[in-house]
Amino acid sequence: MACSDALPCSPLLVCGLRGVSWSGYLHLGKTLWSLLSNTTVAAGNYAGGVLESTRPELLGDFGMVASTHWLASQTGMSILERGGNAADAAVASGFVLQIVEPHLNGPGGEVPILVWSEKEQKVEVINGQGPAPQAATVARLKERGLKIMPGTGLLSAVVPGAFGAWLSLLARHGTMTLREVLSPAIGLAQNGHPVLPRVSRTIETVRELFAEHWPSSAAVWLPGGEVPAPNSRFSNSVLARTYMRLVEEAETAGSDREAQLEVAQRAWYQGFVAEAIGEFCASNAVQDTSGQPNSGLLTAQDLAAWQAEVEDPVTLDYKNYTVAKTGPWGQGPVMLQQLALLEGFDLDGIAPGSVDWVHLIVESGKLAFADREAWYGDPRFTEVPLDDLLSPEYTAARRELIAHDAASTALLPGSPGGRTPVLPEYPQASLTTPAAGVGEPTVAHNGETRGDTCHVDVVDSDGMMISATPSGGWLQASPTIPELGFCLSSRAQMFWLQEGLPNSLRPGARPRTTLTPSFALRDGKPWLAFGTPGGDSQDQWNIQLFLNLVHSGMNLQEAIDAPAFHSTHVPSSFYPRESFPAQVMIEDRFAPEVLQELARRGHDLKVGAGWTEGRLSAVARDGEWLKAAANPRGAQGYAAGR
Repeated sequence: MACSDALPCSPLLVCGLRGVSWSGYLHLGKTLWSLLSNTTVAAGNYAGGVLESTRPELLGDFGMVASTHWLASQTGMSILERGGNAADAAVASGFVLQIVEPHLNGPGGEVPILVWSEKEQKVEVINGQGPAPQAATVARLKERGLKIMPGTGLLSAVVPGAFGAWLSLLARHGTMTLREVLSPAIGLAQNGHPVLPRVSRTIETVRELFAEHWPSSAAVWLPGGEVPAPNSRFSNSVLARTYMRLVEEAETAGSDREAQLEVAQRAWYQGFVAEAIGEFCASNAVQDTSGQPNSGLLTAQDLAAWQAEVEDPVTLDYKNYTVAKTGPWGQGPVMLQQLALLEGFDLDGIAPGSVDWVHLIVESGKLAFADREAWYGDPRFTEVPLDDLLSPEYTAARRELIAHDAASTALLPGSPGGRTPVLPEYPQASLTTPAAGVGEPTVAHNGETRGDTCHVDVVDSDGMMISATPSGGWLQASPTIPELGFCLSSRAQMFWLQEGLPNSLRPGARPRTTLTPSFALRDGKPWLAFGTPGGDSQDQWNIQLFLNLVHSGMNLQEAIDAPAFHSTHVPSSFYPRESFPAQVMIEDRFAPEVLQELARRGHDLKVGAGWTEGRLSAVARDGEWLKAAANPRGAQGYAAGR
C-alpha cells in the first residue's frame, strides 16, 4: 500500500531510507526498530470515545531518539550506536533536519535547547535565538513606509543562531568532533534525499516568486526550472560544500576537539559565512510581503558580536512535577502560567477529552497568552514580571475570570504587581494580505497543516536528556545566499513597529519567539523531554501531552495520539498577525456530543480531519526503562531506540 502523508501511517520505521546512498556512514547496526501494524490498537477509555494508539510506545535501556523526520531519528540512533551520547546525537539529528525539512528549518535559523545533565544534576537552556541587527530600529523601518514587519525577504533577518547553539551543546556536553556529527547531513545534502511531499508543495507555492524575484532560490530549489517531485532525490551541493569547508577549517586547529569547535564558530560568525551573509544583505533588494523590494540590515559585524548564551530555565511545580521552560524571550512561560491556572481545578476528576477538559485548557490558555502579548520580550531590554505572573495571588485572581462559557473578548491581559498592561495595535486583516511568499507556514485557518518548525528529543543510557526545537531559515521565506546554499531566518517579523512594547523592535534585541522545548521532572527526578512544531500552537499541544500523561495514565504514544485541538484566539506571532477570537481548531475524533456542547458554550469550532492537530514527540526516563514516542500525523515523525 502506498504511503499517504494525509493519514497516520504505520510502515517499518526505515521505509524512507530505501534508495538513499549513505556512503557507508549510517547503519542500522544493532538498532532495534519497531515493526508497526496497519491497524490501530485500543488504548483505553476516553471521553471522546475509544482512544486508539497508532504505534507502540518504545521501551529500552540503551538510548532513544524521537523527532519530526525519520532520517533525523535514525541519524541520532546511529550516533548513539557508535558510542556518542545524547548531545552528539541531538546535534547530528539537528543538522540532518536542516537538510530533509528545509521548509521547516535551515542553517540560517535558530534553536532553543533544554539539556538535563546527569553530571551537573540540573536543566540548562542553550539560547540559540539570534537578535535583530544593530541597524534595525522602528524609525528606520517606518522610513520605508512599513507599519508591520515583513514576513519574508531580507529586512526581517536576524543573526542565525542555530549553528552557534548546536556547537555550544556539542562543546559543553558532547564527545564527538564536528566532522563526526556533520557527516550525515553533508552526505544527505551532497548525495541527495527523498523530497517530502510537503516540501514539493511548498516550493510550488513560491515557484513564481523564485522565478521572478529570487533567482538565487530558483537556482537551488527549482533544478532545471522545475519543482522537485515528491519522493524524488534532491541534493544541495552548495550547502554540502559550505559544511565541508567548515569541517576543513575546524581541522586546521589540529586534533583537539574543543579547538576545532572554536575555529568552526569563528568561521561561521567571523569568517567566510558571516562575510557572505553581510555582503548579500547589503547588495540585494528583494521583494517581500510588504509588496516592495527591500535590502537587509544584517551585517557581518552583527554576527561577530553574537554567541549562544547558557541560561537557567524558568520552572513551575505542578503537583509532584517540575516543568522547565525557556525564559520570556520565548513563549515557554505561557505553559507554566497555564498550568498554574489549571492546578486550581480538579483535573483528576475530569475525563480527558470531555467538554470541561477542553474548555478549561482553552480558556486558561487565553489568559496566559494574553499575558504573553502584554508582558513577554527580551529581558535584557524590557522588564518581564515573571515572579508576579507566576505568583499564587496573581494566578488565583486570574483563575476567577474563567467562566462556564467561552470568552470572546480578543485579549484580556492582567496587571501583575499593579502594572498596567499595554497591547500592540493589531493590524486589520485586510491590510496584511501577503504579497510575496509566506511568514511562518504553520497551521492554516482551515486546519490544513503546512508545517513550520522541527523538533528532536534524545535520552541516552547515562541519563542525559535533550529537547530542542529548531526553526527559521525556511526555504520559502528568504532568498538563498548563492555562496552558502541556505537562506536567513525572518524571525524579526515577530517584532512590533511600535515603541514602548515589551516586544518592540530594538537593535540587538531577540524577538519574542514561539519556539518552546519542554522538560519535566517527576518527584525531583528527570522524567520527560518533549516538544512540537506549531508556532503559537506549540505550548497548546505541549500542555495537552503533559496533562494526558499526568491525569489519564496514558503512555507516551497514547498521549501523543489522543485527539487534540488549539485555539486561534490569540493574535498570531507571524505575519500577517491575524486572530480569530473564540475560534478553536479541533479534530473530528472528539465525540459528537462534546463538539456540540463546546459550540453551545460559545466556542467557534472549526472541526478538522481526525489527524491534523499537533506534531509532538517525546522521550522519557521511567524506572528501569527509557521510553520514546513520536507523532503519526503527517506520516513523517518517528521514534527509534533499543
